[in-house]
Order: sequence, then C-alpha cells, then structure tokens
Amino acid sequence: MNHPGPRAAHRVSLRAFFARPQYFFLVALAAAIAQAAELRVGSNYPLTFTDVDRRDFSLADGHVTIISVVNRRDEAKAESVGDRVSKISFGDPKVRLITLVNFQQNILLPLRGMVSAVIRHRLDLEAKEVQKKYAERHINRDARNDIFVIADFDGKAVSQLGISPISSEFAVFVFDGRGRLVRRWNDVPSGEMLAQAIKEAR
Repeated sequence: MNHPGPRAAHRVSLRAFFARPQYFFLVALAAAIAQAAELRVGSNYPLTFTDVDRRDFSLADGHVTIISVVNRRDEAKAESVGDRVSKISFGDPKVRLITLVNFQQNILLPLRGMVSAVIRHRLDLEAKEVQKKYAERHINRDARNDIFVIADFDGKAVSQLGISPISSEFAVFVFDGRGRLVRRWNDVPSGEMLAQAIKEAR
C-alpha cells in the first residue's frame, strides 16, 4: 500500500479537522456502538449458528458450548483449545466445542462452496481418529456428529459474538445451556481455567 508523504498526510489531517468535523463524531459513535455490542459475562445470549454441515444449533439448547473464534493463522491455537477441552470432557455429550473460522470476508462467493468442502473433508479425517478413541472407551456414538466448525465467510457469525468481521481477533467463549456467557478470553486459556469455566457452566 502506498502511503502519502508528510505534506500530503498533513493536508488530509487539516481537511479532516476543519472541513469535516462530523467525521470524528461518526468515528466516536461507531466506537461506542462496537463497545456496546461486546458480549458481557453473566448475560444470556440465545444465539443460533449454522456449521459447515448445515446443522443449525442454539446456544440455549442445554449444552455447555465452547466457541473458539479463529482466523486462518490461528490453527495452532484452535488445536490447543481442542486438546485442553478433550482432556476435561472427552466424549461428554453435554459439552460441545465449536471452532468458528473468521475468513474476514476475504473468500469470494464462487469459492466458498469449495472451501467448505475442503473443511468437511478434513473433519471426516479427524472424525476417523476420534472414532478410534471412542471405541477404546466404549463410547457408542458417531464421532463425526460431535465435531463442529463454522465457516464464517460474510461475518454474520462473529458479529453475533461482538467481533468485527474484518478483525483478526482470537477469542474463546464458554456458554452454559441457557446461552449465559460464563467466560471469555482473548488468548488460549489454561486447562485449569477451562475446567473451572466448564464446571460453572454445567
């Protein structure tokens, strides 16, 4: 991206200050709205989402729900959250882990179906490995039905969580079965922190 030189930048700043003061009012208003939209711990959010398998679900359907909001560079963080949740509640049907991938509105509409198909294929492979662990622990359930990924191409899903669609923000949310927000972090929480949040959400 080309940046204006010092003189050009100075002219832009002066024009903004004196010719269009309403600009700063609009920016302040937008910031206030964004802050007001942030989810608050202790409040109820019976939000609904659709995953890449076109399954609709609600945060108020009785499950403890952990949502990791990631972008394409956060795969390692998403795996860390998944590993820690598995150690706490592996195979527990009441606990649901969802990975929400924020594509930051960068995927063109004609390519979204292909991207979703690639994600589903990766989930199929992952489910086969999880199914083996289910068999070892005598869990008689289809592991593929326990894996949830939301591909957010248009920003509607992350917006429900108070996150800007163009943001690269990483976040982890824990909701109880009524959709009450129990905890929120902006980094990978420790196993102890997750365990405490899940316990409180039950």
